[in-house]
Amino acid sequence: MEENNKKSENQKANWNIKPYLAMGLTAFIVIVACISVFFLIYRYTGLTELWNKLLGILQPITIGLIIAYLVNPIVKFEEKYLLPLLKKKIKNPKRAEKLSRGASILGALVFVGLIIGVLLQMVIPELYRSIEKMIVDLPKQVNSFMDWAESYIDEDSKLAKYLEQGLQQGITFFEDWAKTEFLPQTKNIITSLTTGVISVVKVLFNVVIGIIISVYVLMSKETFVGQAKKLVYALFPAKQANVIVHTVHKSNKIFGGFISGKILDSLIIGIICFIGLSILKMPYTLLVSVIVGVTNIIPFFGPYLGAVPSAILIALSSPLYGLYFVIFILVLQQIDGNIIGPKILGDSTGLTSFWVVFAILAGGGLFGVPGMIMGVPVFAVIYYIIRNMINHVLERKKLPKETKDYIDVRRLNIEKHELEHWEKMTKAKVESKPEEDSEESGK
Repeated sequence: MEENNKKSENQKANWNIKPYLAMGLTAFIVIVACISVFFLIYRYTGLTELWNKLLGILQPITIGLIIAYLVNPIVKFEEKYLLPLLKKKIKNPKRAEKLSRGASILGALVFVGLIIGVLLQMVIPELYRSIEKMIVDLPKQVNSFMDWAESYIDEDSKLAKYLEQGLQQGITFFEDWAKTEFLPQTKNIITSLTTGVISVVKVLFNVVIGIIISVYVLMSKETFVGQAKKLVYALFPAKQANVIVHTVHKSNKIFGGFISGKILDSLIIGIICFIGLSILKMPYTLLVSVIVGVTNIIPFFGPYLGAVPSAILIALSSPLYGLYFVIFILVLQQIDGNIIGPKILGDSTGLTSFWVVFAILAGGGLFGVPGMIMGVPVFAVIYYIIRNMINHVLERKKLPKETKDYIDVRRLNIEKHELEHWEKMTKAKVESKPEEDSEESGK
């Protein structure tokens, strides 16, 4: 009996030790994995080179997928009206679907190509004339601006002397920089320009390949979607797989709504800016409108990034026009932020203003201008996933999911499993005081 009791005690001890061993082993593996990842990222430069090389190789595929994603709404719109017509004329349904898909893809690519071609034909000559005029007139404008500044400043005043000294120091610095830095680096600059031209040619070649890839992707998009879902349901349990499929669908809705809406919004702002500047008869009308329209794609900061250089450019021609332009842009951005933007974009991201600014700053700091543009929809997807996870946990704990229910929370009553609020507790104390006072007076 004693031996059996000892065996059972040893078995219990072993049974209790096993979970701690598993936890310790798991923690050790996690720590080793974190250290390994840290050294791979920050210490092993070959990994970065390999990643950059892989991105270069996959660039045509990436471009093709982006083109297919952007063109897909046009393809769906054309196919919606073309497929019923072809089904009436062609007896074989599969053949009608293939013919409809091919014609829709061709029509969408031709439509996008025509729009880009027309815009370039309209914009490039005018931009060339504006830039040429700017290069020719810029020295005169700078001199006239200095004359205008001097007319408001007494020549004998200290401020005029400081401005003159600063201008002289700037000219001296520029001359020294040209002699010591710019001229010796001419060969490197020419080499960089040559490399840049080669890179542009490679990108154009990859764009052509990307267009071909986008055609294949659009022709078989249902097959690719089915294969992806098949893989998800094969690798994950049913509940997790459903969550993944739903999250991807929601992400596609967020990205599609944001990108298409932002492009349309920027196009409208560019056109309104061109009309407004034309009425005000300001210089560099088309150039400034293009700058304002393109930078408007960047949420929140974009309009100001485009307005600053444009205002300086116009102010060099006429300081008064520069002031008018700043007032016009402020009014235009108020109209865009309060009327045009909300009508087009709606609540496509589900983010508040604070999180939009946070996403732009984080994306811009990590990936530059592309990060500023795509940071908002990417963060919106992350925000959506985290919000759903938190709501799921709260639902399991039988707690409210609305944020407003937690604003005035003091604590969670563990016994009643209820949230206690400061306001209700204060009211309860106030109501209980008269009763206590009456009891004391009765005594």
